[in-house]
Amino acid sequence: MKPLTLIYWSRACLGIGVALLCLWFNTLSPGFSLFSNVSVALLVYIVVYYIYKWRFFALVEKPSKIFTQGIGAYFLTWIVALGLFYTLWRAFTGS
Repeated sequence: MKPLTLIYWSRACLGIGVALLCLWFNTLSPGFSLFSNVSVALLVYIVVYYIYKWRFFALVEKPSKIFTQGIGAYFLTWIVALGLFYTLWRAFTGS
């Protein structure tokens, strides 16, 4: 698999994991706001960017593509998964 393809799909899947992480934070602290959720998603994205930069820097033609590859997929899957998980959590817990 090509490095940019791997980065794209791993970020798309990571969006689901970060949504679960945000839901977990919401269950621990009821005052956890949307701003806090966005902050967690951005923080994870930046940390993962530096990991990918360290791992794939020499394998891609344009190193700037490491930052931009999969950014839309990450945030789209994160926001959709967060909405879905939060709705399911509220439906099953009744809170």
